[in-house]
Amino acid sequence: MKKKYQNAFLIFGLVVLAIMVSQLDFKEVGDGIQRAGYWFLAVVLLWAVLYIFNTGAWWIIIKSGERKDYDNGGQKLRVSDIPEQKDNELPKQQEWHTSKPFSFLWLYKITVSGFALNYATPGGLMGGEPYRIMSLSPFIGTERATSSVLLYVMTHIFSHFWFWLLSCILYVLTQPMNVVMGLLLAGIAAFCLFAIWFFLKGYKRGIAVSGMRILSHIPFVKKWARRFFDNHAEQLHTIDQQIAALHGQNPRTFFAAVFLELACRVASALEIFFILLVIMPSANYLQCILILAFTSLFANMLFFIPLQLGGREGGFLLSAKGLSIGAREGIFVALLVRIREIIWTAIGLLLIKLENKKG
Repeated sequence: MKKKYQNAFLIFGLVVLAIMVSQLDFKEVGDGIQRAGYWFLAVVLLWAVLYIFNTGAWWIIIKSGERKDYDNGGQKLRVSDIPEQKDNELPKQQEWHTSKPFSFLWLYKITVSGFALNYATPGGLMGGEPYRIMSLSPFIGTERATSSVLLYVMTHIFSHFWFWLLSCILYVLTQPMNVVMGLLLAGIAAFCLFAIWFFLKGYKRGIAVSGMRILSHIPFVKKWARRFFDNHAEQLHTIDQQIAALHGQNPRTFFAAVFLELACRVASALEIFFILLVIMPSANYLQCILILAFTSLFANMLFFIPLQLGGREGGFLLSAKGLSIGAREGIFVALLVRIREIIWTAIGLLLIKLENKKG
């Protein structure tokens, strides 16, 4: 990535991060960290592990694109089996872009920095995804980098809907029910099922072209979207073909990526569990999963707020109250989670400067 773009991402992220930090009550933060003690350190370190799940899912998606088979006279050969052939000697319907090797550790760094930019950016995907594409493009080409990032984002969001749907079932099986909660859960489940169906269609057909067509009807951006589509129609169709190919090439690869992302959602409930243990030694991990599910659902409804400021805290309070956990405990959890997010956002932004051109 060019230094000017790298510095632009860094400066933008640091400015937004500084604004977020300025909104904290430092005395309250100090008291909360002191009270949590070593459990807060466990929370921070937990995310070093959780980002491995995210990186692993993206790594699988990228590597699946490098394992495409090519038909040569009825005999399928892997690209690695025919290194002497050039791109123009391969079948025209299946293009191959030469890629440079990069390490899992390098991709981990890009993953952490990408999430940091998403946390700090209103609208989320306006920061982290362009950074990932620009970082990965020198290694596998712009089109493959774009398709792999889009496919990972789709998988990341897709796992959220599965997490919320499974959490509705978990609530029914473990918590007391009433009519209002039953109707609410039914509505959430119906929404998740529709979203899962929509994403499955997107996996099969691609999403770049349809996404730009949707943007071309939205006020304020429709002129830009139409102009962009007219100028890059061929590239967008190629990206959609690659997304469909990556999804259909090996179902096990797709399910492995989704499973890693879903496992990350479930494991991240340990964060809430660790914090609640400080004030509630009888904390229940299943309840922590439900708190995380409904908190993340509420916060994602307010995706346009940088760092989801206020949305996540409100989600913690509502979900905690719904599970008969006091407001004081909900505020304590929300505070420490907010501090952890800021710490990892700062780490991710600083990692932007650790450029390794060799990956």
